[in-house]
Amino acid sequence: MPEVSGQATGPMMKHKKIGLIAGNGQFPLLFAQAARRKGWQVCAVGYEGETDPLLAQHVEAMEWLYLGQIKRMLKFFQQHDITDGVMIGGITKTRMFTNVRPDIKAIALLAGMRHTHDDAILRAFADLLEKEGVRIHASTFLLPEILAPEGVWTARKPSRAESEDMRLGWRIAKRIGDLDIGQCVVVAGGSVMAVEAIEGTDAAITRAGTLCKGQAVVVKVCKPNQDTRFDIPAVGMGTIETMQKANIKALAIEAGKAVVFDRDLMIQKANQYKMCIVAYSESTMPGTSEE
Repeated sequence: MPEVSGQATGPMMKHKKIGLIAGNGQFPLLFAQAARRKGWQVCAVGYEGETDPLLAQHVEAMEWLYLGQIKRMLKFFQQHDITDGVMIGGITKTRMFTNVRPDIKAIALLAGMRHTHDDAILRAFADLLEKEGVRIHASTFLLPEILAPEGVWTARKPSRAESEDMRLGWRIAKRIGDLDIGQCVVVAGGSVMAVEAIEGTDAAITRAGTLCKGQAVVVKVCKPNQDTRFDIPAVGMGTIETMQKANIKALAIEAGKAVVFDRDLMIQKANQYKMCIVAYSESTMPGTSEE
């Protein structure tokens, strides 16, 4: 697989035109707005029932698809002379089994795979696009400022017990990430309360809230072999509100690798709720090496 640069400079970019493969959430909209501010033309494909319809107001051209319509996507990109692209936003994983209209290219792609874990599907899809002439770039290459800065963000620092649970959660989250299960775990008192799988982060937090009586921590990290072109961990106001409803008061994420939406509002709300938010790197999260 070719190395993907995080910068939008150099000979790889023929012109300032980018194809946006947009899933759900606010990230595709933020990307489109940033791209236009920086002089890029954005041609986007969105998915019925997933992509925010407002995206169409912030791009040069928009095509609506169902999951699996790869041939139609490629035709749209060819019509608009797209040779560079990004894959941004999620797809509700349970929808991947119910709302799919695979064409011949999609069927051939899946038939050639040994397993259908998240990263395997996305890598295979990105490789197919690159073979068809659309090079996929890191999802943050026009928005490096939304990556999580290192340090304690909130007025409250994690307690000793929370720090211990964060260390355990970090190790467990890296293990489940290595198995391509998920990116998030919830830990309380040295025990794992919930592991994110197909249901997503918010559902895992909510489930953990029914099992623990406060004092739990949420840990969300990048998978050890994460392909930064897609599916990098993300947190935002929704994460904080879900934690508050679950009575969970501490969040640890991976600095420089997690995407953060509405960071100032997150910190404001977290301080109001007396939560702590901390972003660690591998070097600053102590006690996470193999024993």
